Amino acid sequence: MNNHNEKFVRPELLSLVLSKMLEKTIIRADYQLKELQGGTVGDVLLVTGIAVTSDGENLPYKVVWKTQKKFERYGDPDSWRREYDLYASDIKQVFSDSFRSPECYHAELNDNEIQLWMEYIGGVSGLHLTTEMYEHIAEELGRFQGRLYTERPNALQNLSNLSKIEYTKNYYLRYRSWHVVYDYIRSDDCEIPKHLCNMLIDLDNNAEEIFSRIEMLPIVLCHRDFWVANIFYSDNKIVLIDWDTAGWGHMGEDIASLITDEADVCHMLDYYQKSIPAYYRGFSEYVDVSHIHDHCIYELIVAMFGYRLVEWYKFAESTEDKSIHLDTLQKIYEMKNR
Repeated sequence: MNNHNEKFVRPELLSLVLSKMLEKTIIRADYQLKELQGGTVGDVLLVTGIAVTSDGENLPYKVVWKTQKKFERYGDPDSWRREYDLYASDIKQVFSDSFRSPECYHAELNDNEIQLWMEYIGGVSGLHLTTEMYEHIAEELGRFQGRLYTERPNALQNLSNLSKIEYTKNYYLRYRSWHVVYDYIRSDDCEIPKHLCNMLIDLDNNAEEIFSRIEMLPIVLCHRDFWVANIFYSDNKIVLIDWDTAGWGHMGEDIASLITDEADVCHMLDYYQKSIPAYYRGFSEYVDVSHIHDHCIYELIVAMFGYRLVEWYKFAESTEDKSIHLDTLQKIYEMKNR
């Protein structure tokens, strides 16, 4: 049966996926569909039901079906198909049991669309993550990136579809060139407190010097969408979903996202104080980082989220949303002297 009117699962495809997932020959299966998250370019469904094996067993199952249509992301034109390319590669070899992506049971590329059938991931996610979990996530991320930085596995070197090193810098420069936000924080009618506007103006005035410092940091494999909704924590293990922005970047970019991107505003300073040392602790298990005295994570946070939060504040439809964005900017401001 199908409770999701817009989608139909081909029976032979479902049997193929479930045979791989359950490691048994599946001859048929019923299914129900439930939307996990929606968007203009992606459709993620939870597929559940009972699978019947060739020897008559009835097995319950859960699997995720993700459809991603072609779209144009600024400065990263092939991101729409990146997850397909990653799963079609040997990327699985670079992960560990404690830090990985979901298992993929089947991947298709059809014209301007990819379809992925993946492991359903449970665990703690989003705003339910605790400060202690943040600390452990940061350490595991550091361990993961440090190991890959040192070992440089072939599976990583052979990947051709990854976002570019300068992605974050170009993202900031694009925002800075947008007069709607650039002029707003410099205008007399701006409702954002002056000290928060000056935080961004200072970055703009010193961007060349700041990015020259960031560019001295090690280049690592970044997830680039490392925020709480994409992180699942269970039994001290981390599973990351949504790898479509992954690519080469500078050490600390993902930590900047973890601390700031729609995080629990009340605990952002705790996340900042505890996640950064934990991240460097994990990274230093593989790489000597004693010479890095300037981690630039505060600067990365301002560059990655400053203008974005100004945009969200300016166009927020409720006073509650405006307050959240303003509070987030204030917490970023308070990080400077931590």
